[in-house]
Amino acid sequence: MTASPWIAALVALFLWWFLTGAILLAVRHAERAGRRAPLACTLAALPLLGAGLWGIHATLGGSGPAAVYGAFLAALAIWAWVELAFLTGLVTGPNLRPCPPHLPEWERFIRAWGTVAYHEMLLLALLIALWTHGQGTAPAFGFWTFAVLYGARVSAKLNLYFGVPHINTEFLPGALAHLASHFRVSRLNWVFPLSITALTGAGALWLHRLGAATTPGETTGYALLAALTALALLEHWLMVLPLPDAKLWRWMLPAPKQPQETARPEGSHGL
Repeated sequence: MTASPWIAALVALFLWWFLTGAILLAVRHAERAGRRAPLACTLAALPLLGAGLWGIHATLGGSGPAAVYGAFLAALAIWAWVELAFLTGLVTGPNLRPCPPHLPEWERFIRAWGTVAYHEMLLLALLIALWTHGQGTAPAFGFWTFAVLYGARVSAKLNLYFGVPHINTEFLPGALAHLASHFRVSRLNWVFPLSITALTGAGALWLHRLGAATTPGETTGYALLAALTALALLEHWLMVLPLPDAKLWRWMLPAPKQPQETARPEGSHGL
């Protein structure tokens, strides 16, 4: 039953929705609680990071569905803690100021990089660490889960920088309010078709390997990766399509401490 690709796809969909909502809920409550609460929230969640790192190691080399689900969950736990640390403002970048208008493109890029530099370096360091730790063992579904998330996140940030029609700032906490000034609302940029092509190709690769899977573990792992990649592809399309998908999480979140203007008041996509 657990090796069914349909069950794996539903698990990936649920975890995508649930973890996004849980992170947003924790950040919103911490923001409402006071100045020190975001730091306390991030530190209190450190066991999540520890459990993820332990889970990657414990499932290394495992080939059954249970080991694959464990590796998938472990990678998501690591990712979730890093995103929590980012949204609470603990791990962002040295530039905490809004971007002035009419800057040269090179200066705008440097300023934008400065807003997320520490976050990006931490994600890259974790990606390299997971790859290094898993060398010589197979299957490496934990690493590939993190790699899909990393590639999709870098792609999304580049698209937000170069410009897309619909940008979500509704869930940006106060600590990251300056990020919105580094986004660009515009028609499709040259990165978007490359992102869609890469994600579609990755999804097709996982589906091909799913069709050729010979063990229950491989079936489970490639189904999880295919579903996760499809969700990343959907999030990219939601930068173009004006769908009110923010309702998936808005109902479960308390009101923000201070109302913030959004670049897309009619709706926004998830994280």
